[in-house]
Amino acid sequence: MRGMCGWFSERPVEAGAAALQAMLAASPSPTPESRQATTSQGAIATFGSAMRPTLLEDDGFVLAVLGHPRWRDGRGAADAASLARELKQRAGAALADLGGDFAIAAWDNRQRRGLIAVDRFGVQRLTYGRVGSTLAFASTLDLLGGYPGIERRLSTQGLYDYLFFHVSPGPRTVFEGLHRLSPGHCIEFDARGAGEPRPYWSMRYEERNGRALPELEAEFVSLLEGAVRDASSGEAAVGSFLSGGTDSSTVSGMLSRVGGGTPTRSFSIGFDAKGYDEMEYARVAARHYGCTHEAYYVTPGDVVQAVPKIAAAYDEPFGNASAVPTYYCARLAREHGVARLLAGDGGDELFGGNDRYAKQQILGLYQRVPEAMRAAVIEPLLMSTPGIRHVMPLRKLRSYVEQARPAMPRRYESYNLLMHLGLERVFTPEFLAAVDAERPHALMAEVHAPFADASLINQMMGIDLRLILADGDLPKVTRMTELAGVDVAFPLLDERIVEFSRTLPSGFKLRGTQLRWFFKHALRNFLPPQVIAKRKHGFGLPVGAWLTTHRPLYELAADSAGMLRTRGIVQPRFIDELFTRTLHEHPAYYGTMAWVLMVLGQWLHSRRL
Repeated sequence: MRGMCGWFSERPVEAGAAALQAMLAASPSPTPESRQATTSQGAIATFGSAMRPTLLEDDGFVLAVLGHPRWRDGRGAADAASLARELKQRAGAALADLGGDFAIAAWDNRQRRGLIAVDRFGVQRLTYGRVGSTLAFASTLDLLGGYPGIERRLSTQGLYDYLFFHVSPGPRTVFEGLHRLSPGHCIEFDARGAGEPRPYWSMRYEERNGRALPELEAEFVSLLEGAVRDASSGEAAVGSFLSGGTDSSTVSGMLSRVGGGTPTRSFSIGFDAKGYDEMEYARVAARHYGCTHEAYYVTPGDVVQAVPKIAAAYDEPFGNASAVPTYYCARLAREHGVARLLAGDGGDELFGGNDRYAKQQILGLYQRVPEAMRAAVIEPLLMSTPGIRHVMPLRKLRSYVEQARPAMPRRYESYNLLMHLGLERVFTPEFLAAVDAERPHALMAEVHAPFADASLINQMMGIDLRLILADGDLPKVTRMTELAGVDVAFPLLDERIVEFSRTLPSGFKLRGTQLRWFFKHALRNFLPPQVIAKRKHGFGLPVGAWLTTHRPLYELAADSAGMLRTRGIVQPRFIDELFTRTLHEHPAYYGTMAWVLMVLGQWLHSRRL
């Protein structure tokens, strides 16, 4: 297990060292390689593993680093020595020049100041909690829970938020009073104590028109090549995830280009389920780039074996089912001697690749109709006219208007499963009375606010960078690769590519309803035509299909969800109805809820909560 934990406090070193030892002892899986450093005002501890953090101690300066930080000015990797030097001189101001992925904790005993920080997209994580004047921090909530005085009490609101988003959205966590440091944020310290989290970087869209398309394309391809080269540098044996989609194919192809004639080692997952298996496209891409390609077909039996292990691997409940194939793909790579995998995550959120972007583009057209006409004519006609639901063209128009009426960002979450199922149908009255059902909407509005004046596509991508990428897709990949014993890097989140995307015209990202138009156009002579033409899918698990056809998986899900019956969260009759009737009637739709409840039951069981 990799990890970093520690605290900053005004207590003397003796008390600090004792508390750190207690934290280490209470944390899961301490290793013989554990190292620690203490100062007169705080401590930093790291856990050893195949991906052991770097620890530097130099003349009263203590630094712990996880991940792969890079300097944005072209100096390359930010090693511990150069990072320590910049932090000594500039403290938190140095973070503006730092890219890559990282979690950092530092304390300068001479200047009596320090900080903790995470990278711009939250690839690496830090959690924290306060005990009096002490701020304890750790790379996971499990490690944080070892600090004396830190209580891991389940948050009712946190459980509701998980069931709404299927992951735990930051900065709050599923535990009362414990938080996760948001992407691009830091907390600074001095002799007076710890401050509040503050952003040192945030995404700001600034569309720059006027540059010729060929010039933009040439720059983009060059940036991609450089990002993949940097992400694959070092002594570790490198390979790539290859789903057959645009992003993973691009990364795999670029890895072949920069490999100096060495074939890329690519790894794919398939499913023996109609409509879910993308192996054909992965093989097309592998042949196109001359990859040494390995594939594994995940079975329902594999899922049964993996679910308890994967649920327990996360420090919060994590309901993204594609964690299962991600784990098996990373394990396959490890079995073939690969130590680092390159992943394609981030391309959708930077260049307009999610299917809902096109749908929202169509829904957004309704907002161009004058408000007076909408309120006085269209909506009264469609919503109040008797029998209109039975006239098919008008029924479809009514459905369109119902989805298009809310403004952003409320409209963006109209697809949410809980909203369709109905809160009263799913939750017990006591649970609903104890939560703020508007909290997810408030969080969405908070995340959306910095992009409110941007184009629609940039508004959506700005939201997704946080709620989809940072809270969902990145922890899916990082935790599963870690569980498999493999390091991972995300070249499409390279700061140079991010800066390029930030200034790209909106019409280049979403042209009409054409997703990621510029990305595909720039790579039209690089990507296989079949990959460019295919619809996005990735490593999506056939959850509903397998839950209704594989009895052991169905029983695991039903039994795990059944663990929630006595907790006063979900209506027992909803669980009964889900597994006896509705799941079988609509597997694809209700399978998601069955999975989310199964994971929650398994996670609570694994933590004995």
